[in-house]
Amino acid sequence: MVNAHNIPSTSKNDSWHGPAIGLLDLDAFFASVEQLDHPQWRGKPVIVGGAADKRGVVSTASYEARTFGVHSAMPSAQARRLCPHAIWTPGHFDRYREMSQKVMACIFDETPLIEQVSIDEAFFDITPGRYSKESPKTICERIQQRVSQLGITCSIGLGTNKTIAKIASERKKPCGLYVVYPQDSIAFLAPLPVKAMSGIGKTAEEKLHHLGIFTLGQLAQADTATIMREFGSFGSTMLLRAAGQETSTVAPFLQKDEPKSISSERTFAHDLSSPTEIYAAIDHVAELTAERLRAKHYAGHTITLKVKFDFAQQKTVQTQLFSHTNSQSVLARTAKELLHKVWKEGMPIRLLGIGVSELSGAAATQLSLFDASVTDTSVKQKDSLDKQKLAETYDQLRKRFGSQALAYGHDLRFSDYTTDTKQSGGKGSLS
Repeated sequence: MVNAHNIPSTSKNDSWHGPAIGLLDLDAFFASVEQLDHPQWRGKPVIVGGAADKRGVVSTASYEARTFGVHSAMPSAQARRLCPHAIWTPGHFDRYREMSQKVMACIFDETPLIEQVSIDEAFFDITPGRYSKESPKTICERIQQRVSQLGITCSIGLGTNKTIAKIASERKKPCGLYVVYPQDSIAFLAPLPVKAMSGIGKTAEEKLHHLGIFTLGQLAQADTATIMREFGSFGSTMLLRAAGQETSTVAPFLQKDEPKSISSERTFAHDLSSPTEIYAAIDHVAELTAERLRAKHYAGHTITLKVKFDFAQQKTVQTQLFSHTNSQSVLARTAKELLHKVWKEGMPIRLLGIGVSELSGAAATQLSLFDASVTDTSVKQKDSLDKQKLAETYDQLRKRFGSQALAYGHDLRFSDYTTDTKQSGGKGSLS
């Protein structure tokens, strides 16, 4: 149920004029689902993540575990030291996706304007008069009540734009509803530190502090020319957001259902350092990504390689092909070319990831520049089609008999070499 005391009473009534944007954030989502499915775990510290002895990472920690200082993205070894009596689980992501879809259906019953930004978070537009004449606050209360009937809880922030909704959603967690009425927007934002705004990371924060700007109110009144000089085109966005004047558009749910990218990544239980090991790992991750592309009937032509050298240091590099692909061999070759832009022999590698974006619905792998060594066009086409048929046969066999029934050599090599930390889909992506 909604905690009524979590709703600020800065306005005398519930009248609302102008846009109304909400941000729903599921509370400790993965851990909450585990506690729902395992009643004996309720009230106890639960951690969803990879094993500490395999360089795992915490995906989600229940609020009981958070009281010990455990948080998401923390190394599992550190989490185990902080909360040695916690209940650990590697996660059940099919179950989480199922619950996420049920939550989104609760919102969809109120408005078709939903923008799901992650498995546990979504913006929605409930501007009065667009689909309902009810108070936006009343609609948010009803959404929270319906989510609670599923056995989990959510926090909602409500404001005139995405920036305000996002910040407000974090003010009364868990199970809170924080409403910022249109007339209160400026007063709400002004005293907040600049880092409260989405898009302002540590580097931008330090730069603003150097300019003598510490709060969003100060940023809103800052010299436009100075901000534009320091932050380029993003400067104008910062100024609008800080002043509460951002105009937010929430696209219809069905339009946001298409992924912007598809990727896979693996964290290795032991650092990789030799070219042989690293190339084999790239082959392995490339196959994981290619299989996901083919399963979704997508191909893409922007390839991104992610390399993590230790827990705090990582680099990404990308390139574009002249044609779309979902071929493992093309992804692997491209990633190996990109590798040498960020890695030198001897540097240990902890994690590798390969992503494909600018997707199209083309299911067949297209010829790429990497086939240029074959000069005869007919030979190129036959080679490409043969590889595609082989890949499709491989997918069908694995789907029919299980993922362990058939594997390439590079997959077998790394079956016991990766951590058991699970990855979930990020914003607009399947990962």
